Amino acid sequence: MMESLVLSNLGSLVATPCFGVAAWMKAASQVDAVALGVVVAFIVLVFIMRMILPKSGAIAWVTAKETLQQPLFLILMLAGLFGLFIFPFLPYHTMGEDIKIVVSQGLTLVKLACVFLAIWTASTSIADEIEGKTALTILAKPVGRQSFVFGKYLGVMVAVTALFLILGIFFLNTLAYKLVYDARESAKDIPTAVECFAYVKGIVPGLVLSFFETIVLTAISIAISTRLLLLPNLTICLTIYILGHIVPMIVASNAVTEMPIIGFFANLICAFIPILDHFNMETAIAMNRSIGWGYVGIAGVYSALFALVAMLLSLVLFEDRDLA
Repeated sequence: MMESLVLSNLGSLVATPCFGVAAWMKAASQVDAVALGVVVAFIVLVFIMRMILPKSGAIAWVTAKETLQQPLFLILMLAGLFGLFIFPFLPYHTMGEDIKIVVSQGLTLVKLACVFLAIWTASTSIADEIEGKTALTILAKPVGRQSFVFGKYLGVMVAVTALFLILGIFFLNTLAYKLVYDARESAKDIPTAVECFAYVKGIVPGLVLSFFETIVLTAISIAISTRLLLLPNLTICLTIYILGHIVPMIVASNAVTEMPIIGFFANLICAFIPILDHFNMETAIAMNRSIGWGYVGIAGVYSALFALVAMLLSLVLFEDRDLA
């Protein structure tokens, strides 16, 4: 009887608004309901891809299955989930602005995990198959080089999207709990489920922008892998990632007017590499500004165009590649 009384009191404590768990669980259920729809849509698109693209779809399906079965996928997923789980509980000493740091770290972690998976998979599924003559065996069948490269890109993107969905959904759930956790630690009013869901919904555009950046870097990695192996591919993509975020800030700074040479080279670099700062949400987070879906749409068109250019470049590089 005493045990039942203790359990009853504990249950009532969890259910009270001041404890905050009930509000978080309700907000998380709303997030997961929307996420479930996205996952179902993703699965449907994968099967549609297989039906309308028989050759490229088959290559993409095999590439995706091989990637999902790799130990690297499991390692990145577990490491990402662990990092996203730990971030809300770390002390940042930001005077009540810890949530901004958690959002920034979470977006960066999800993006970098997916980008690393894309680079690794592109190198192992294209560069290693070319070096090991496996690609020659595939192309000996009625499969063109265009179908081969495009199928590899689609396969890598299927695996990367799967990892992105897993980490992204978990990230949004931890954000909803972070709001409740900070309120309890600061002895403030516990946010309601509606407030938690509204805040998480405002972060979704930033998560979509991170996915667009992943699309661009994956296409670049595919193009590089048609000629180079993993280490050069990783080095070039890392350089493009750093320059894509830093160079636009140099162009916008006063250094351009004070040192024209630096401005000239910065603008020259911007003309040849993607401006990844367009997908950066950290400034909006720091200024407490929301990102509109109109901007997300424009960024999506930009990422699609740059990915298309990178894929065309990969076709050109792979067309005259000697596989024998």
